[in-house]
Amino acid sequence: MITKPFVVLGLIATLLLSGCHQAKTETHEEMPKYLATTPFRENTVVMKDYVCQIHAIRHIEVRSLEKGYLQDIFVDEGQLIKKGQLMFKIMPNIYQAELLKAEAEAQNMNIEYLNTQGLADENIVSGNELALAKAKLAKAKAEVKMAQTRLGFTDIKAPFEGIMDHLVVRVGSLLDEGAQLTTLSDTSQLWVYFNVPEAQYLDFKAHKKEKIGETVQLKMADGEIFNQKGVIEAIVGDFNNSSGNIQFRALFANPDKILRHGETGTILMGKPYLNAMLIPQKATFEIMDKTYVYVVNKEEKVEQRLIHIEAELPQLFIIKDGLNDTDRVLLEGIRKVRPGEKVKIDLRSPEKVRLELKKLYTE
Repeated sequence: MITKPFVVLGLIATLLLSGCHQAKTETHEEMPKYLATTPFRENTVVMKDYVCQIHAIRHIEVRSLEKGYLQDIFVDEGQLIKKGQLMFKIMPNIYQAELLKAEAEAQNMNIEYLNTQGLADENIVSGNELALAKAKLAKAKAEVKMAQTRLGFTDIKAPFEGIMDHLVVRVGSLLDEGAQLTTLSDTSQLWVYFNVPEAQYLDFKAHKKEKIGETVQLKMADGEIFNQKGVIEAIVGDFNNSSGNIQFRALFANPDKILRHGETGTILMGKPYLNAMLIPQKATFEIMDKTYVYVVNKEEKVEQRLIHIEAELPQLFIIKDGLNDTDRVLLEGIRKVRPGEKVKIDLRSPEKVRLELKKLYTE
């Protein structure tokens, strides 16, 4: 006869065996399943950025050509000045008097010349005396021209259309010859200078084969992209030995006068990659400054693979080496799996993964 304690023990053993079998079944059914994809290829462009300085294509100091008191100022700081517009006037009294004096002297020399010519016609005076009178008249006329020019210098006009900077002087100031009055900047076009490292310079030369004329973009200080594209016009001078950089110059049109002389920004210059291999950045991880991915082999086991990155794009890496086109690369579970572990994968097409990344990046 079986006692109750033995029955209870038998039931407990049966339940434990059943639980173990069920746990094994559940463990087998719960094998990890992670999202994966394969590398894909496409032609792409990587934008390199360089800090830049913006210069007006013409930026000059406006100075007085004669000395005297500043009588009038007809313009204001920050104003757009038209070509030929009157900007300043130096008190002209002295120069007007000098002109009247020169004109009177020229008139006197003209009368003397006419008298000498009449006498020469009657052979009363020699031809040399007539030539001397003619020379004196020419000199007097030249003095008139000089006086007129100096009087004209009292009206200081804009040599080109541009934006005026600070006033250096005020009305009533006593000006010396050559005194600075303000500066004027022609911002209809801009020269943008940016420093390029030697490696990028050599790459530019190798791909462009000495050609100048590549288009670039300008990111302004507020992060917005300027609405005009620039063209690389020149590579300026020699390398800077201390920084290892060389200066490039790009020309930008500035029809809306948005940018001004002295601003800063960032030049964006593209480098093309043809048939580049790309993978999502989230598929990678770093160990001791080296970059790896997890690849699932034919046995459905995880392999750790060292890769080398050529360049970076938003959400993507361009792969230099380390992967094949058919490799299945894990996108999920990077911190959960271990090399040699068997996993299941949900293999997504590169096109679908790329579309999801673009959507994520634009949100």
